[in-house]
Amino acid sequence: METLLYEVQINASPEKVWDVLWSEITYRQWTTAFTDGSFYQGTLEEGSIVKFFDPNNNGMYSRVEKNIPNKEMKFLHLGEIYDGVESPQDWGDATETYILEETEDGTRLKSEIHSPVEFIAFFEDKFPKALGIVKNLSENQL
Repeated sequence: METLLYEVQINASPEKVWDVLWSEITYRQWTTAFTDGSFYQGTLEEGSIVKFFDPNNNGMYSRVEKNIPNKEMKFLHLGEIYDGVESPQDWGDATETYILEETEDGTRLKSEIHSPVEFIAFFEDKFPKALGIVKNLSENQL
């Protein structure tokens, strides 16, 4: 398991950045960095299961480990989904955490990912692009 860290300074409030991250419309926009047409199903309440899909009904499912509005969201990844069918995986502590820190100039958005080695190249390529889109949406949307 590797730990990957990404960070971006955003000239917007933590509330605005949070809204961009987790509102249905903007979530679909910033996750195009990973796959066009990405979306999620489920609630973001702690302990709930969320399913992350591409347009072909493939993706992954995760448990919400932490949800502190406007501050922190953490997912524990449990398995993959192929053609809508869940396939549990033994990924151990494969987590994805979003931390929002208020700063003088807005918000520092940090992402910490505990990833199996086989996904590192994907995250290294895609995650900085995704955070750039979050920054753009947060700073430029009404």
